[in-house]
Amino acid sequence: QEKSSRLSAALFGEDCEISHDQLYELLKYAALGKRHNATQPSWCRISHQSHLAGVVVIVLHEMSQPHFYKFYLQFRHLRKVFQHRFILTPSTNFFTSLYGEGANLKPQNTAQGLTSTGSECIPKNSDLQCDPIIRKYGIKTQGLTSYILTLEEQRKNDYPIKGSPGCKGYIYTECDQQRTDSSPLFGLDCEMCLTEKGNEVTRVSLVDAQGQCLLNELVKPESRVMNYRTRFSGVTKKMLLPVKTRLSDIQTRLKEMLPHDAVLVGHSLNADLQALEMIHPSVIDTSLLFARNEGRRFKLKFLAKAVLGKEIQCEQKLGHDPAEDARAALELAQFFIEQGPAKVAELNLEMLLTTEKLAEDSQNKAALQPQRCRIQKQLNEPPHISKPCFLDCLQVTGQKPVLLGRQGLDSSGLCQSNLSTSNKQILQRALEDVPLSTFSIIQFSLGPEYIASHLLALCEQVRNKLTDMLTIYAGPFEEGFCLHSVKKEFGRCGPIQSLTVVTETYQPYVCIHYEVLEAAQLALESLNGAEVAGSCIKVQRPVTAAMLDCDDLIKELELDVENEGVIYVAGLKKSLTEMDLQEEFSQLKDLETLFLPKDLQSGKHRNCCFLKFQESQSAADALEVINGWTVKGSKLRSRNALASGHLWRWIWQMNHSNGEQGGHILYEKMEQLSDSEQDLRKKVKKLDHHIKKLYRSLQNNTLCVVLFPGVN
Repeated sequence: QEKSSRLSAALFGEDCEISHDQLYELLKYAALGKRHNATQPSWCRISHQSHLAGVVVIVLHEMSQPHFYKFYLQFRHLRKVFQHRFILTPSTNFFTSLYGEGANLKPQNTAQGLTSTGSECIPKNSDLQCDPIIRKYGIKTQGLTSYILTLEEQRKNDYPIKGSPGCKGYIYTECDQQRTDSSPLFGLDCEMCLTEKGNEVTRVSLVDAQGQCLLNELVKPESRVMNYRTRFSGVTKKMLLPVKTRLSDIQTRLKEMLPHDAVLVGHSLNADLQALEMIHPSVIDTSLLFARNEGRRFKLKFLAKAVLGKEIQCEQKLGHDPAEDARAALELAQFFIEQGPAKVAELNLEMLLTTEKLAEDSQNKAALQPQRCRIQKQLNEPPHISKPCFLDCLQVTGQKPVLLGRQGLDSSGLCQSNLSTSNKQILQRALEDVPLSTFSIIQFSLGPEYIASHLLALCEQVRNKLTDMLTIYAGPFEEGFCLHSVKKEFGRCGPIQSLTVVTETYQPYVCIHYEVLEAAQLALESLNGAEVAGSCIKVQRPVTAAMLDCDDLIKELELDVENEGVIYVAGLKKSLTEMDLQEEFSQLKDLETLFLPKDLQSGKHRNCCFLKFQESQSAADALEVINGWTVKGSKLRSRNALASGHLWRWIWQMNHSNGEQGGHILYEKMEQLSDSEQDLRKKVKKLDHHIKKLYRSLQNNTLCVVLFPGVN
């Protein structure tokens, strides 16, 4: 449902296939916005993400693409409302690839047999008492003064202290005013080089509480430089050549800029103050604030990613950016102060660090493996996907994800069936719980009696029906008719997959199998009763039981929301380029996209194209203009699109895949399927009604995604 927030995807035809990684990008950004390192998806765009009321993912358990097209007429609501449709590439572990590892979802079975869960890898209160952060600061949220280092803590951690023997000649900031919880915070970070004297400052950054950079200066060292440490500092000899600023200048400016009640924030700030040769009485050190056992410390890069969701100190950059580091340390302190120790402890940073190291070790080992061994391992084992779990990030921000369905998820992501629950019960629970959550996964199922082994038979049924819809018979022709003339005439309707002469009849007929559905329909509509190769012919599709509802199906495909405002144009010369066609069709009003189908193996384009218009009326007007239009000597034919996006890709795959199956086994399964098909149609229709009811209950600006995950 779209109002101020909008999803736009420019995928069309050949590009309508997405991976689980791309789906993950979409869901993560929709759920988190720019927090926790989420970014706009690479393949589509969500405008005004902050206006999204929520994200709802409806999973149709063990259903796949063949189900959608087999029961296309029954999925009345689904096909009329959901305007973006994509092929989802297979995944070994569907749920892990959906929302990343680390979710550790544990089902809670209620009296009704429902599985409902939030992301429950958060430590319990009893576990929190052992956390070093809780042991140090307690569980209650406190003001910033509670986290300022005491004089004893400063002495213990090698901070420059007024009157200490090692701080002779150091500049005192004279910020002696009493600190309160309203005192201003400033982030400070320095980059150093190694000189004959020791560590000397080469760059200084200071940011205020709003993250504004107040100072970002290069500093020329007093002594001869032995090592610029460019890899870490980003500072080179060339950069310092024109610099006139000295340490004394920086000391003076910092002393002038800092208010008398200022609190400096930094990560291992003692090293920065030592290099600056300055003493400041009130500091918050984030390397000590986020306490660990045995005196160990988290790195700033890890904390920024785990707590703030920000990538800093990226390898692509030359050295660290002190302004970026100062800002990150400041934001970490602000997060700690605002959220309190309990929330920080709930992040379970120690576990996240362990997970990150394991992932890095796994990647390093994989990189060291010989290619042959690596390929063999990939063939034998399911791929290992390491992604941060954004459901956990939602918990940290106070949002509780919801999972409802017959199948619960244990910590390994495996489904645990609870077959006593009906889709109706799941729907009722969803209508209650979904409005209270910003992220929900609702799983419906056809039921245990419809087992996954039927999928093979279902695929074959859909394949056979689409093959029949792409096939036409034309004739009768005179003996010795010109086959080339027939191929040329029918080829003007669109790309032909195969053409054969039928000789079993009294007079010869021709069987034509097209690559696109529109071509077969166009041939049926324009050439039935026409004179071709000297004969007045009849054009018809194969007559089978499955084809009896073909006219209804064609009519509904024309009305499909995916084909709204899209027309099919055939009869193009293959020498025409996309640029030629853009120029030819530029005069058409409201033309938005031109899609020129290509053979996905050879890369050569076909003699047809699809035109998408901004308005349906503009498409209707274009149809009248184009029919009979001549482009560079080629007469065009056109009609409303039937399979411009997802179905076009699916038909192409079907045409180019091996359809051979075990005959006897397949026959038996098709027999089983036909016995219960009427019952199955009713179930799918009811399922579509459940989706409709749930969809209509959603708030405006809710992103709703329906998934057919398939089997294996």
